[in-house]
Amino acid sequence: MELSERKKQILRAVVENYIQTADPVGSKAIVASSGLKVSSATIRNEMAELENMGLLEQPHTSAGRIPSPKGYRLYVNELMEEHRLSMQEARKINDALNLKIREMDQVMTEAGKIISQLTKYPTFALTKGTKQAVITRYDLLMVEDNAFIAVLMTDTQAVKNKYFRLPSPVSQTQLQLLGTLLNTSFTGLTLAQLQPELARVSSHAAGEAYGPINLVVSFAMEVLEELESNVVHTAGIPTLLAHPEYQSLEKAEPLMNYLSEMGGETANLPVVQGENVRIVIGPENVADELKDSSVIMASYDIGGGMQGVIGVVGPTRMDYADLAARLSYFAEGLSRMFGKGEIPPPGGDGGDEEP
Repeated sequence: MELSERKKQILRAVVENYIQTADPVGSKAIVASSGLKVSSATIRNEMAELENMGLLEQPHTSAGRIPSPKGYRLYVNELMEEHRLSMQEARKINDALNLKIREMDQVMTEAGKIISQLTKYPTFALTKGTKQAVITRYDLLMVEDNAFIAVLMTDTQAVKNKYFRLPSPVSQTQLQLLGTLLNTSFTGLTLAQLQPELARVSSHAAGEAYGPINLVVSFAMEVLEELESNVVHTAGIPTLLAHPEYQSLEKAEPLMNYLSEMGGETANLPVVQGENVRIVIGPENVADELKDSSVIMASYDIGGGMQGVIGVVGPTRMDYADLAARLSYFAEGLSRMFGKGEIPPPGGDGGDEEP
């Protein structure tokens, strides 16, 4: 869609004023903020044309206009300037990353909480990938004569442990032999491969020996099933109520229920493909509950063919440039943390100094 430079300036001013105030934007506000040397009457005529083009809407009998989803999309694609994080913003994100959380589901939970605190919007976090997870190592730790802890490590950097109590005592030597067997026969196998291997080993193992093997391998299958379920972690859902668009319970409740019940259901979530940050505006969302909201997502590499996605959900009146910059920076930090075991330097790479 071709717009004159003046129409672009007016549309940008409407979007950015509405993001800040949540009130319909009138011609006087445009004159004050856009720098255009034209009369209010000229601005009103241009706004009427933008409305006819489907880029602005006039709510009820208000004299002002608000952006339409189509207007937001044009703004994001063509008019939005890249937002650079300040040193203070970058430092806050880096401080969070410095926690060096390593267990995958804990990362997903904590990443969502941190992003919600930084953005003041609800967040979601999930992992997805083309590769099935496998167990890479088993460690067995003696606790008592008839009890031990199994520690499992996966190729997605998840570490899980479980306490087992046996009906009869087991020696340290027996436990070491069990650990050797597990690391020899049950590593590098997918969830689908573990059950047949367990059946094969059971045909050769003595009755007493099979019991602990079955316990640990069954736990390994539970771990892999959980990792492959693509569970969505959400945080900050009550923050919706702080925004004018959701102060009506009738408007807020369906979205809050949708976010609360996401669980492992990712089918209706937008997907980030071939891009680091994706913005989905209003009606572009598949889920009906998101039709009046926008979703901003950023992806990061976990390694081993796995990708993580973090996102925020809020009204279409969001500061897309600022939120995209925060999510992108946070995702880049997570990629470095998982890929190389490092994070950005404390000041951030290229953040602007505070004035």
